[in-house]
Amino acid sequence: MVSTSQPIPSTDPSTQSEKVSDRPMIAIVDFGSQYSELIARRIRETQVYSEVMPYYTSAEEIAKFRPRGIILSGGPNSVYAPNAPHCDPGIWDLGIPILGVCYGMQLMVQQLGGRVEQADRGEYGKASLTIDDPTDLLTNVDDGAVMWMSHGDSVLEMPAGFTVLAHTANTPCAAIANPERNFYGVQFHPEVVHSIGGKALIRNFVYHICECEPTWTTESFIEESIREIRSQVGEKRVLLALSGGVDSSTLAFLLHRAIGDRLTCMFIDQGFMRKGEPERLVKLFKEQFHIPVEYINASDRFLNLMEGIIEPERKRKLIGYEFIKVFEEESRRLGPFDYLAQGTLYPDVIESADTNIDPATGKRIAVKIKSHHNVGGLPPDLRFVLVEPLRKLFKDEVRKVGTVLGLPAEIVKRQPFPGPGLAIRIIGEITPERLEMLRDADLILRQEINRSGMYNELWQAFAVLLPTVRSVGVMGDARTYAHPVVLRFVTSEDGMTADWAKVPYELIGTIANRIVNEVPGINRVVMDVTSKPPGTIEWE
Repeated sequence: MVSTSQPIPSTDPSTQSEKVSDRPMIAIVDFGSQYSELIARRIRETQVYSEVMPYYTSAEEIAKFRPRGIILSGGPNSVYAPNAPHCDPGIWDLGIPILGVCYGMQLMVQQLGGRVEQADRGEYGKASLTIDDPTDLLTNVDDGAVMWMSHGDSVLEMPAGFTVLAHTANTPCAAIANPERNFYGVQFHPEVVHSIGGKALIRNFVYHICECEPTWTTESFIEESIREIRSQVGEKRVLLALSGGVDSSTLAFLLHRAIGDRLTCMFIDQGFMRKGEPERLVKLFKEQFHIPVEYINASDRFLNLMEGIIEPERKRKLIGYEFIKVFEEESRRLGPFDYLAQGTLYPDVIESADTNIDPATGKRIAVKIKSHHNVGGLPPDLRFVLVEPLRKLFKDEVRKVGTVLGLPAEIVKRQPFPGPGLAIRIIGEITPERLEMLRDADLILRQEINRSGMYNELWQAFAVLLPTVRSVGVMGDARTYAHPVVLRFVTSEDGMTADWAKVPYELIGTIANRIVNEVPGINRVVMDVTSKPPGTIEWE
């Protein structure tokens, strides 16, 4: 896909906002929580649609979406702190069930006349929940269930009409309710995996309190998307930049089912793919899937561009800018095209929208760690109308769509691969020789991970080359002075946080032995055991 640090603006006004659907949905009001996306995913796991909205969205605007329920997220602030984010008080008069989570609960209490103050003792991590009222919100949540806490403030006085549903040793009001108005609050985070019973609580809110039906299914999404694509595109042609990843491949299958051969896929080989991947991808799409693919070999062009480039962010930006140039040239040659298909996902929409902009200061709340792989956007004179049918989906939902559409497991379950490819897995300058070393080492790693049956248990498994480092070794009674390669194995749910994977020593030993014996120029193998945070998954 052609991606930017911000979504490419469309010339079609109808794509500027989501259409209001008749399907049941839950609105999530985001106060800057790191878990807001996770709340949305947990709602969708109940087969009910959800959307994240910035905290300053007006009650009138929220009501336009006709939500069956509203969830107020957690957040890093105190409700009494200067410039603390507050929601529109009008939401309390919408007649819609509301669940406040952590900061969201404290805000509910404060705005409805209760009292919140800094607790004598904060509560962080796991806490045992004592249930005082097991009905409604806490049905099927076991007494003593462990919940994940993260708060320094506590509710000291509840608003009129509220009762306590549960408490912990340090928090007298761990869960509260006003059943008459359908207002609920929890001081813990039911959306995180550490909260035992959290999923049951969410299901209670979605099904029993909000009375939603499970209509958000993979099959219904595909049917609806095909109708929308056909309605938007008509008889015109669509161009898609194919990367071979699950997002663009799923999008290609979906578009091809909707419009057939009026779809053209363009695969730009920048020379930083893994061994044999470009050839295998093009053959797969053309011969097995019968989807038209234009193969553009621009590897020499990108490699020349990288000469002397060391700094990681500059690598990413140069590759992104050059990708856009190649795309522009080739789309003009193959065109004309009225529509450009992008594999934009819902996290991209959330992160690039103004949900993370403070309206009071205009400053971005989130800190940028690194830019996306294609930075800068399309040239202003190259105008497309965007087709983005995946923009409502999370990654796991895209995989489900791909499976139903018939994508093979090797694509659907493909581990994430960075847009700049191996260019950011070579620390320092990129040369043809270094690329070949890393490709060979990477191939060995993937072969052995597949043989072990662990591929699908890992979020990512890859090798990193350190060509600026040399170490002494001995091979065949001769001294060597060659490079190390780093093995990186991580587990994760969504890539936002990750832990290094405890891969069996025997597997690590097999990989290391093969690499030093089969890859010239490498004489040492080490392993990265850093989690995210404090590290990142990729090295650059």
